[in-house]
Amino acid sequence: MADLPKGDKKLLNAWAFYDWANSVYSLVISSAVFPIFYEALFSERSHYITVFGFSLKNSALISFVTAFAFLVVAFISPILSGISDYVGNKKSFMKFFCYLGALSCIGLYWFSLDNLYISLVFYFLGLVGFWGSWVFYNSYLPDIAFADQQDAISAKGFSYGYVGSVILLIVNLAMIMMPDVFGISGSKGEAAMKAMRYSFVMVGIWWILFSQYTYYYLPKGNKIVAANLKKHILFNGFKELKKVWHLLAENSALKRYLASFFVYSMAVQTVMLIATYFGAQEIQWASQSESTTGLIICILLIQLVAIVGATFTSKASTKYGNIPTLIAINAFWIVLCIMAYFITLPIHFYVMAGLVGLVMGGIQALSRSTYSKLLPPSEDTASFFSFYDVAEKIGIVIGMCVYGIIDQITGSPRFAIVFLGLFFVIGLILLRRVPKTAELE
Repeated sequence: MADLPKGDKKLLNAWAFYDWANSVYSLVISSAVFPIFYEALFSERSHYITVFGFSLKNSALISFVTAFAFLVVAFISPILSGISDYVGNKKSFMKFFCYLGALSCIGLYWFSLDNLYISLVFYFLGLVGFWGSWVFYNSYLPDIAFADQQDAISAKGFSYGYVGSVILLIVNLAMIMMPDVFGISGSKGEAAMKAMRYSFVMVGIWWILFSQYTYYYLPKGNKIVAANLKKHILFNGFKELKKVWHLLAENSALKRYLASFFVYSMAVQTVMLIATYFGAQEIQWASQSESTTGLIICILLIQLVAIVGATFTSKASTKYGNIPTLIAINAFWIVLCIMAYFITLPIHFYVMAGLVGLVMGGIQALSRSTYSKLLPPSEDTASFFSFYDVAEKIGIVIGMCVYGIIDQITGSPRFAIVFLGLFFVIGLILLRRVPKTAELE
């Protein structure tokens, strides 16, 4: 069909709807069902497994694979950004990573310890596919929406993603808790594992199916400005990052804020990625069934409370300023990390999930808006946010490696969580060094 004009309501809604399509990956695969499934594979055997001649703890192994995936994403993101700026068929690149991620999710159906290497490849490619498609999805925003429309349509995308992913997770939870109702045969444990495998397939199909609405209306991309993809185009994204790095020297407030963000964000993202693994290993659930149900309910609880937390954080920042609010949230995270060392019972974990939800969404939303407010007057905001995203992903790489190493050495993620608390301490100290004039309203 003919391209819809920029700002067209149908085009904006189609763009935002991609959040509905792909957010099921981040909730079902990254946060909820896959971590529970992965841990259940080790329920009747040692938590240590030999990989490339090394004996690794299962949670440390998945942490290292996740870290490597984010390292790859951090490296290719600037390249993808450079390509999307200069090559006309942006939609084809977005589709490629979408289908790569979705098909890899379907491939997780065959995840097993007997075929561990290929199984981990599916997990790795799913993560790369999700974040690779996200690069192009975000880059479409200035192409399809005018400046005064971008905040609203971005928020709508977030809302679509939240609703869609929660709907599918609830369906998956019902399948796992009541497999017989869905015609899934086997003993209770076997049927629950089958239901989780089916949920991976459902994520892939959901992602591919609902993304078609987005692809139908999105334009192919910017007009081609170069006949061939030359070296200077391929590495243009890295040049933009280098330019931002030099500009930071001229803006002490932004530089100090970004340093603090880099430190505390690596802790936030790591906690979010490993929370379910921690709950599966360290909480004294009465049974495997209770563990599965309880952990998914905790993830849903975090999602629901996060909305309240984000609203509360927004109001607090309006009243007290962005930087003081972020300092208070970091202090709260420090307390949570200390508390996590002592929790053992399911009720403890439920309470912890509620408390984490209060500050999880808030610190992410406020961090990005604070960064936006500190940016110098410029039309080149895309480069600054590319730098922000790469910094965040490098932070995740470091955080996941730190977690994995401590978990591997000590045999318990409790010590790793406490160590992550030190990142919040450092982040708090660095936030206090941001000039007072940057305490934004």
